[in-house]
Amino acid sequence: MSVVLDTAAIPPADRAEYWHEAVSRTFIPLDVSLLEGSPTPARISSHRLGDLQVSRVRSGPQRVVRSAGLIARGGEDHLTLALQHRGTARLVQDDCQVLLRPGAFAISDAGRPFAKELQESFDFTAFHWPRSAVGISEEDLRVLTARPFDAGEGTARLVTTYLGRLSRAADALEPDVAGRLATTALDLLAALACELRGRSVPEPPEPSLVTLARVKDHILRHLGDPGLSPERIAAAHHVSVRYLHKLFRYEDATVARWIQRQRLDMCRRELARPAGRATVAAVAGRWGFVSASHFSRAFRAAYGVSPREWQAGTGSGLPASRAVRPSAGGSAAGHASRRPVVPDAVE
Repeated sequence: MSVVLDTAAIPPADRAEYWHEAVSRTFIPLDVSLLEGSPTPARISSHRLGDLQVSRVRSGPQRVVRSAGLIARGGEDHLTLALQHRGTARLVQDDCQVLLRPGAFAISDAGRPFAKELQESFDFTAFHWPRSAVGISEEDLRVLTARPFDAGEGTARLVTTYLGRLSRAADALEPDVAGRLATTALDLLAALACELRGRSVPEPPEPSLVTLARVKDHILRHLGDPGLSPERIAAAHHVSVRYLHKLFRYEDATVARWIQRQRLDMCRRELARPAGRATVAAVAGRWGFVSASHFSRAFRAAYGVSPREWQAGTGSGLPASRAVRPSAGGSAAGHASRRPVVPDAVE
């Protein structure tokens, strides 16, 4: 569900104060100064996608400052990526100055002072997340912050394209699917940091990484389709089935096995929800399992309990540590790889 903050209905004399509070409430404590005598209407619409908050921001000229005093008030563990759509922005952090034009993005670290100035009406999308959500070192994070990235080529182009698609689809995504797509976005940023530091990364070559990310995005959006198969996935992306299987070697799983893991995890999450209490068969069917008996066997192999036992255990307040215990030979879907997330077609 989106959260919208809009100053259109606020009297012009009160807009500056309202906007200051809206920006700080949406992101982190910030000092916002509007650079126009009569503030034009401004708007923020936000969506939560797992660890990632996605916010579209439209407003008039302003200056935003994150001082040491404001850092002490909280939010120091967050980072923000701003993808510019309209207008220009100047970001200053760590004695580095970044000029952002439409189509470019830059990352700011809320743990260190920064200033951002937008001298004309603007429109950008902000992606806001805790640094713990990306499994990379402090050195890698530093290499990402306070520098401009454009959509020209390489991993930066992939990041720009993927984030743009993710933000446009944010309000239509199932929460669990949204979380996985957000994880993919953060994984791409980790790959970008490795690329910038000149390290070899345990990822596919860049062209393969692009294809793999697109394939994963496609699979997650069609996870409930029982007809999802390597053949159909390959055809949708104009690649051979052999090449598709080759891509998934980087995930240490077959296409089919990875999809099954994701489907099982979606079912596990839904069965744990108290609202509605859908039947096991309905949940299994919603996420692409055709056979209820096959689903039950796969669920028990993965988690050590039957779907009904898991549903009853979570509904009665039974600790998850007792209700779910991945069996020795099973695959815990909840511990899926931190790389760009993707399922694998049902076997």
